[in-house]
Amino acid sequence: MKRCLAMRDLLAAGAVSFVLPGLLAGNPAERPSDYTIRTNVRLVLLDVSVKARKGGSVSGLSKENFAVFEDRRRQEITVFAHDDVPVTVGILVDESFSMKPKRGEVLAAAQTFIEVSNPRDEVFVLNFNDKVTPGLPRHLLFSDSIQQLSSALHRGTPEGKTALYDAVVAGLKQLELGRRDKKTLVVISDGGDNASEHTRREMLDMIEKSVATVYAIGLYDAENPDRDPGILKELAKISGGEAYFPESASGMTSICRRIAEDIRTRYTIGYIPKAANGTNSLRRIGIQVSTPGHGRLSARTRIGYRYDDVPTEGKN
Repeated sequence: MKRCLAMRDLLAAGAVSFVLPGLLAGNPAERPSDYTIRTNVRLVLLDVSVKARKGGSVSGLSKENFAVFEDRRRQEITVFAHDDVPVTVGILVDESFSMKPKRGEVLAAAQTFIEVSNPRDEVFVLNFNDKVTPGLPRHLLFSDSIQQLSSALHRGTPEGKTALYDAVVAGLKQLELGRRDKKTLVVISDGGDNASEHTRREMLDMIEKSVATVYAIGLYDAENPDRDPGILKELAKISGGEAYFPESASGMTSICRRIAEDIRTRYTIGYIPKAANGTNSLRRIGIQVSTPGHGRLSARTRIGYRYDDVPTEGKN
């Protein structure tokens, strides 16, 4: 049965992904699995990761531990939650020819990520080389079956070049079809783009407008002329995710475990932004976190979003 919230416009494009109906309705214990959002106010929701100095995720913080800024102006936090909720996840696996020597370790690490994630996540796999190919059967957009997702990971064939930009664009579009409010892409590649139809700018524009958090893993060989760690770093920075660059494919499994843990321990922080003077203005976001007893903490979320001055109607 769908729950309907008495609101009209959720500002999700580029602001972030996740609404807790129980919190907005005044009942934190309520967790409906399927509901419709209608809003008459704009709401920016941030997907926030908090890390200690040694890199571990920090849980148990309260709203008072956070300060959120938009264009350097402090915002009043109106939504706050820290729950292990299911997410929509896309796993993008580079299947270009250069990945062949490390493919077994990459797929084993991606399998580990699936196994340690929330069992209620809805997940899809896109394999990419010269073109982007769904790993799941074409009639199936998402799955929570470990067996189906394992088959999807192994469905690719290592050959051809690297259409990284096309893969990210396709992944963002498929995330939009998911039922979960939190959206995540995990991108695994060993080179820069050399085969896409979409441009780098087109891909980055979609990231700015998307609700997705992007985690990237770059497996770069020093002699690879197409390596481009900068693009993976940029994807992660814009979206509030993180980029990893292990020295070898053997380090993949621990990284995939770390990403799964980060996704499951992120905070949701929301605020109502002030009206815009014009359409599609880019607003910068900053976040600070502090609390006694934890030492120095760092908070990571997306660096900004595009504010559309013309609200869109919610779906019933």
